[in-house]
Amino acid sequence: MMNALLILLILILYIGVLLLISSLTSRKSQSNSTFFSANRRSPWYLVAFGMIGSSVSGISLVSVPGMVADSGFTYLQTAVGFFVGYVVVAMVLLPLYYKLNLTSIYEYLGQRFGKITHKTGSVFYIISRLITSASKLYVTVLVLQIFVFDALKIPFWMSVTICVLVIWLYTNRGGIGTIVFTDALQSFILFLAIILMIFHVTRMLDFSFIETIKAIKNSGLSRTFVFSDFVSSRNFFKQFFSGIFIVVVMTGLSQDMMQTTLSCKNLKEARKNMLWYGTGFVPLNLLLLCLGVLLIIFAQKHSIALPSEPDKIVPVFASSLLGKMVYVVFVLGIIAATFNSADSALTGIATAIAIDLVKLKNRENKKAITLRKITYFAVCVVFVLVILLFENIENHSIIDTIYMIVGYAYGPLLGLFAFGLFTKWQVMDRAVPFLALLSPVLTYVISSFCKIKFNYTFGYEILIINGLLMFLMMRLFKRNSKATQTFFEAQ
Repeated sequence: MMNALLILLILILYIGVLLLISSLTSRKSQSNSTFFSANRRSPWYLVAFGMIGSSVSGISLVSVPGMVADSGFTYLQTAVGFFVGYVVVAMVLLPLYYKLNLTSIYEYLGQRFGKITHKTGSVFYIISRLITSASKLYVTVLVLQIFVFDALKIPFWMSVTICVLVIWLYTNRGGIGTIVFTDALQSFILFLAIILMIFHVTRMLDFSFIETIKAIKNSGLSRTFVFSDFVSSRNFFKQFFSGIFIVVVMTGLSQDMMQTTLSCKNLKEARKNMLWYGTGFVPLNLLLLCLGVLLIIFAQKHSIALPSEPDKIVPVFASSLLGKMVYVVFVLGIIAATFNSADSALTGIATAIAIDLVKLKNRENKKAITLRKITYFAVCVVFVLVILLFENIENHSIIDTIYMIVGYAYGPLLGLFAFGLFTKWQVMDRAVPFLALLSPVLTYVISSFCKIKFNYTFGYEILIINGLLMFLMMRLFKRNSKATQTFFEAQ
């Protein structure tokens, strides 16, 4: 009970800081322009630092260290692919978005193909982001439920409501203008939590820095590259190329991530943001994997049985085996990381609805601002309901589940943008929604067939197959008229 009250007190203080930042950043303006784009005045270095936490979320703090037990450091293969993906986004997509002066990136699809394609892209993003972001916040609420709310007799549904309400309170007025600053703070707390946890575990193991490196190297868990086994889902080429495409869709084709990036003053600063942000991913994931190895070494040294589910390794250690300081730091890191991810996702979803479906762009009258606020509140309510659905879903590794969801849900977006950027062809606008629905269905059929017929299980490469199918079907339904120019000719 004392631990629960301590966490609750820290949580209240933390929320107070977020609300203070919200008040300061939204004091001058609560306009739609501030909410959607921060008036294009965000410092690139704050955006870059904050976006690291937005991408990582509390799921990585829980799931990535747990991966070590089954797959060693092979996740780094995907992280290296992530960096290449950020280079692609910086050099290919950002110039297009800035040139067209987009608020919602799916406006490009409307200009390139038509109104129906525009709305199709936006709807796929909205559904995909709702599911993936809700699953991330679900992990955080579950941790808080175990560590805090159960002791206070607060039911799960109320815990979810409280967390989403907090996010709504500090983002409702300032939107992206507030999120740039709160996300930077929350990324700092995430990094601090990871470093403090590693420091505390090494101290309990009585390891020096050099001894820590040697212990990790000699643990048998630091194997990183898999070149020989192509069938394995951990094969280098599968993970590397999947990592590239995951970033392209989850960052470059995702409204919330691009919305924060497009709040930078110009293309040059947005590119610096993207490249520095991408640079931080490999060392961050390396730290998380090292934490996982150290926890396993600690368990072996003290004959502690590891949980059967990898995602429970870090929470179990933090809550009962590593002391009160680690317990507090872990919970605060989880909260900070997932609030960071959820606030930008909620804002991005609300923006996609407001700009693409409700058509609020360039409208600043009181009615438009009120409608935007109603839209945002409705998104938060739906978000709560989706999180509650996850209570009945169990999975071996939540981060793997999220990437599989991304593969099926974002694949059509990948095909749409690729077709628009790299061909001159037009497509039958009315056919696009049906193709976007058919593409993941065919992907699932192919995946199931390969598993039954060849005993081959698709991993993250589902996204690439899905995008390729969407591209090929658009080719079949192309119109004779051509676009005036491709992306590269427009540069």
